[in-house]
Amino acid sequence: MLICLTASHRNARFDLLEKLSIGAPSAASTLVDGSDFVSGAVVLATCNRFEAYLDVDEPLTAASAVAVEATISTMSEASGVSPDEMRDSVRVITGDEVVEHLFAVSSGLESVVVGEDEISGQVRRALERAREVGTTSSDLERLFQKASHTSRGVKNRTNVGGAGRSLVRLALELASSRVTDWAEARVLIVGTGQYAATTVVALRDRGAGDLAVFSGSGRASWFGLKHDLRPYDDLAEAIAWSDVVITCTTTAEPVVVPSVVDEARRLVIDLGLPRNVDPAVASVPGVELLDLETISLHAPLTQLQAADDARAMVTSAAAEFQAVAAEQSLAPAVVALRKHVYDVLDAEIERARGRGDSAEGTEQALRHLAGVLLHTPSVRARELAREGRGDEFRAGLEALFGISGTGGQAVAGLRSLGDEPRASAG
Repeated sequence: MLICLTASHRNARFDLLEKLSIGAPSAASTLVDGSDFVSGAVVLATCNRFEAYLDVDEPLTAASAVAVEATISTMSEASGVSPDEMRDSVRVITGDEVVEHLFAVSSGLESVVVGEDEISGQVRRALERAREVGTTSSDLERLFQKASHTSRGVKNRTNVGGAGRSLVRLALELASSRVTDWAEARVLIVGTGQYAATTVVALRDRGAGDLAVFSGSGRASWFGLKHDLRPYDDLAEAIAWSDVVITCTTTAEPVVVPSVVDEARRLVIDLGLPRNVDPAVASVPGVELLDLETISLHAPLTQLQAADDARAMVTSAAAEFQAVAAEQSLAPAVVALRKHVYDVLDAEIERARGRGDSAEGTEQALRHLAGVLLHTPSVRARELAREGRGDEFRAGLEALFGISGTGGQAVAGLRSLGDEPRASAG
């Protein structure tokens, strides 16, 4: 059973999301290793959302409730957020709703900027981290891989995300009321990761040409050479040179603090979570601070709403994923039915051989007949699974043949839904 605990810009404070983004991702292994029924966990922590996707072995309400409480406790301890605050801030999603939710998140339909470019990569990297620490599961693998496939389809076949939407571009849009001419502005980028590279592209799209970079990890020269930026090794010197400072680095503590900011007219844009800029920087004379919380409050959501066809694609993809999962759940029952029929057939053929009847044509005809008889139940199993009536098929097998269709041969069962009768064993 799939469960998702989600907190985002829509229902949680940014300082809470900031704390979760630091500690929560590393706590997934603790959650899985310390639980008897949480078989998998993938944690997604971005600049405007925290989500924990769980694969729970027992589809029982009691087990789900225990899993939720265990997640709240583990993530609270790892991030320094009180359990009560976590309970008040997260929304719990279960079952089929989890599928459509992740597909919508991965497609950028739940972001501050609808259709933003970065989120699909963040979802993909969340799964990669889970693989590295060994917390993923087969069901979560299928879910996240299908989410990535769906997000690509939404991007390629709809107008959502087609304009290169991102928080970076929204921040620059808001900053344009303060920056009269980007071509004349001296812009310092603090950070050298993928987000910094995205920022460089967005700035140049707006005409900015006088760009510099600072990196606390010593990568400024490398990044500057790669992207044609002026590198700085001293942050205070770099800030003194700039008119606009954009921070987008990964750090547990603020990099830009009041002591390195001189008193001059300057715009500071903090795109980091955790914060890259100490809020006290806003008190430095002449400095205006634009952070993620402010950006989200001014996001033009009415102009960036997802197109109806994008939502329809997500809904359709989620329904298909659920239908396939339902078919897979019936696969053991189909395998059990086929095994029962062919075991009976093999026994009858052996008895016939024992009586001296070894006609090859008769045996082939019987095997063909068995395949024909199995075809309709196999097709019906697929139909009932997609209608959510798989339990009826299992109950029928139990009542008619005494077969328990709860085994674990799912892959073989999927093949058996439409394959040919098996060849003669003799």
